[in-house]
Amino acid sequence: MSRFKKILFWIIGILAIINIAILITGNSYLYKTFYYHASTIDDYKIFENRTVSAGTYIPIPDAKNYNQLKPDATFKQILEKFKTVAFLVLKNDSVVYEEYWDDYSADSYSGSFSVAKSIVSVLVGIAIDEGKIKSVNQNVSDFIPEYKDGLNAKLTIRDLLTMTSGFDWNESYYNPFCLTAKAYFGNDLMDIIKNLKVIEEPGYRFNYQSANQLVLAYILQKATGKTISEYASEKLWKPLGAKHDALWSIDKKDGLEKAYCCFNSNARDFSRIGLLALHKGKFNDKQIVSESYIKESTKPAKLKSGNINEQYGYSWWQAKAFGEQFFYARGILGQYIIVLPQQNMVIVRLGKKLINYNKRIPAEVIAEFSITDFDK
Repeated sequence: MSRFKKILFWIIGILAIINIAILITGNSYLYKTFYYHASTIDDYKIFENRTVSAGTYIPIPDAKNYNQLKPDATFKQILEKFKTVAFLVLKNDSVVYEEYWDDYSADSYSGSFSVAKSIVSVLVGIAIDEGKIKSVNQNVSDFIPEYKDGLNAKLTIRDLLTMTSGFDWNESYYNPFCLTAKAYFGNDLMDIIKNLKVIEEPGYRFNYQSANQLVLAYILQKATGKTISEYASEKLWKPLGAKHDALWSIDKKDGLEKAYCCFNSNARDFSRIGLLALHKGKFNDKQIVSESYIKESTKPAKLKSGNINEQYGYSWWQAKAFGEQFFYARGILGQYIIVLPQQNMVIVRLGKKLINYNKRIPAEVIAEFSITDFDK
């Protein structure tokens, strides 16, 4: 046998062993992980999706000075350098500026990644308002019997919302063997949810883990008797007057939503979430989620130690622009719904790459440039 044939034989043998190992261990999601390598804002095209139906369309008006104000040259360069596909600014509930790139438009779907976490938070607030969940202090084990033992029994909904659950979960976006990749590319979220273990006292330490929203979404399904997409359609997307149906990617046909990510919509419809939060749970003069819940969820969270987590609330991030506090939803590739209460502004940025400017928090960069250019 020639040297080349021997090498080929060994390569084929090694690949066969790897494939057998993948199949035996139930990690077939690795095929998809290796094939696609990385996540993109168009991943809804490779997943099964559940529709979040829109209802009666309520247009968001254009301001009288629509697109008359422009981003300055530096800001425009930043937006384009980091592959922005949509940029939208609302002032006083009207669109003052919008622009799209790379064949995306006001009607294009784009993945939100972890912006979905803030949407889940709003849905939890609605379920509490309706009495389907008692409060943020209700134990998770009331909904998931598998959590009745050990530290899992101490876990509350508030711990999930504030990212202080203490799960044994490695939030890695580059390790194909970790649970984050398995949740994203795999097809059995139920197995992941029911086998999560709390390994440190909940409520004390902030540790960003996508597992929290997976559990929250399952709680919502148990509490409401509906999929989270159905509940979001009825209680959020329709009342917000969205123009288009949204798509929520699921792990398999008739499966569970990837609730920590994968809510797919467009800039104008995403801005409705920002307007809802800006107006303390009200949209178009209708109270969709209680003012008290929005106020609590969009401010820095108090931990059980008594310390304040200045960077996070109930699944809303916290930051400052020109010294003023604001809050925002964010996704890994630079998806943002930024709410600036003092300026009565909402900003949506969707893109393919996270903004890196002078090593500053990207949301602060976007907020400060936007205030300078559009708060007029």
